[in-house]
Amino acid sequence: MRVLISGASGLVGSEVARQLQARGDEAVLLVRRPAKTANEVQWDPTSHQIPSGLMETIDAVVNMAGATTGKIPWTKSYKDEIILSRLNSTQTLVNAINAATKKPKVLVSGSASGIYGDAGSRVLTESDPRGKGFLADLASQWESVAGQVDPSVRLILARTTMVMSRELGALGRLLPLIKAGVGGPLGNGKQFWAWISVVDEAAAILHLIDTQSASGPYNLTAPEPATCKQLVDALGKALKRPTLVPVPAFAMRLVFGEAADELLLCSQNMSAQKLLDSGYKFVHPTLAQAAAWVVGKD
Repeated sequence: MRVLISGASGLVGSEVARQLQARGDEAVLLVRRPAKTANEVQWDPTSHQIPSGLMETIDAVVNMAGATTGKIPWTKSYKDEIILSRLNSTQTLVNAINAATKKPKVLVSGSASGIYGDAGSRVLTESDPRGKGFLADLASQWESVAGQVDPSVRLILARTTMVMSRELGALGRLLPLIKAGVGGPLGNGKQFWAWISVVDEAAAILHLIDTQSASGPYNLTAPEPATCKQLVDALGKALKRPTLVPVPAFAMRLVFGEAADELLLCSQNMSAQKLLDSGYKFVHPTLAQAAAWVVGKD
């Protein structure tokens, strides 16, 4: 199988490529600079430029391109970059797929848990309505553009949440504090943080590509729910470090602005049931297993 990946240098895209290659499939990487290797293809999503005829050689497309939401503060110009980087990339791929005489069988297009907004402790399934806020609007627009793909192409909307990785990723600011013994819950720590290991994130994407009956939105989240405090405590336990120093919500808002409420203080208790029902078997189904893996003690 030949799989085209946008966002291939990112945390998830690079792991998808690694797992594809490990199982003997071919990963074709979209890059914005001139291609340096045989498996790279240059494109320019800003101007919707992608090589003619490329899609006719592709079996599946994984679209993970987009500026990180973790760069804080969110200035007006950077919020525009976050939006356009996703919409332009997705529109470029959709246009190329729709114009192809021989189309890929499936498009896995990125989305995010932010589509649900702050939902408290309510269990969130893929049928729940979108919430409110910048990230909810962003994910909704992102999914809408992906939904323009030709109906003959099976569409998966990968609603990604906090991805736990040994390369830090979403834990980039938090993990060093915990290692130093000065980490703790953010705000009151009671907000639900949906999470998934990067190994499971990529493996679930490949599973959904392989599963002919899979379509529509999927929550890419581990089956064990956790609050912010539980996740921080699990990492502290794995590292044998205390996690007793909370970060007050008001201080986070002063430093991070609206990103504090949308990324760190909002609560999203996402259900993995649809993914489980599709037959996916998690590598790291529990928080303890994921935390041990992140710190290299599994």
